[in-house]
Amino acid sequence: MIKYLRLFLLPFSVIYGFIILLRNKLYDWGIFKSTKFDLPVICIGNLVVGGAGKTPTTEYLVRLLADYKIAILSRGYGRETKGFLLADENSTAKTIGDEPMQYFQKFENISVAVCEDRVFGINQLKDNHDVILLDDAYQHRAVKAGFNLLLFDYASTKKFQFMLPAGNLREPWRNYDRAQAVLVTKTPLPLNMVDQIEVRRKIDTRIDQRISFSSIKYGELTQVLTKEIKANIANFQIFLITGIANTKPLKGYLEQISPNLHQFEYPDHHQFTVENINQLKKAFNEHPAKEKIIITTEKDSQRLLGDNLKDLLLNLPIYYLPIEIELAPKDKFTFDKNILDYVANHKRIS
Repeated sequence: MIKYLRLFLLPFSVIYGFIILLRNKLYDWGIFKSTKFDLPVICIGNLVVGGAGKTPTTEYLVRLLADYKIAILSRGYGRETKGFLLADENSTAKTIGDEPMQYFQKFENISVAVCEDRVFGINQLKDNHDVILLDDAYQHRAVKAGFNLLLFDYASTKKFQFMLPAGNLREPWRNYDRAQAVLVTKTPLPLNMVDQIEVRRKIDTRIDQRISFSSIKYGELTQVLTKEIKANIANFQIFLITGIANTKPLKGYLEQISPNLHQFEYPDHHQFTVENINQLKKAFNEHPAKEKIIITTEKDSQRLLGDNLKDLLLNLPIYYLPIEIELAPKDKFTFDKNILDYVANHKRIS
């Protein structure tokens, strides 16, 4: 059924692709204005919709650039506000979005802001920061980022991709040529040379572009409310609630720990409702097992802490599983140096 629906949507993909091609050409020709800034601006983005790992990659860059004063600027997808907002102690996932809220709670010494107009947003931040990280802005060409880091989920490199709406491509595959570096994420380890060559053939980067490989590194299960750490859940009944684009790697990881997985899966950035939580609670409470746990993602936990849901979670063993990216050993030095050299060579002189 989905196959035939995609075929039906192909003409719309052709129209969409033409519009995107024209838009990019207008930026390339200088007819549409693209603003460049006098400080390092790093854009983290992707070509394929959702699930490429932009959030853990942004967090990796925050740690890598810890010696600089950093601001993360995001659109704030899913928020119920408009315009420029700087995250503070009153911010919630509803006011700034789940990913910015995660950054704000995790890192004390950075600024987190949201704005649909990235040019305006950067202008609000540039005077008090050394580096701006643009979260999910590869298609936001009104900003001429000094360094574009483009992400590809490894699985997306293994199959032919159609343009939206028949497929998941935001713009043509070959548009990776605007990036200064390409990072292939969620790579299964160990990655043999044949698979590497196949990926490099699919993403045929220029000599001056860098292509690196990374995998997912899972952290410790952390209680959503108390931040208590949970160590061993082998053979527990796992009730997994998610609202992310791609649950396959997470499910695969948890199934290695316990085959007893009960999934409550919702679309990316889903705003959980009281009904959603009550359904989860009912299934959890009615299951006869003594050893059972509720697991979510760190990003989803931001939306589960809303005022209307928090009280429902008080007596439940609900934990989030943090993730980080881990660069392939042969790529890490070059990847890090590429970023650090760009920032050092483009920082403003005090």
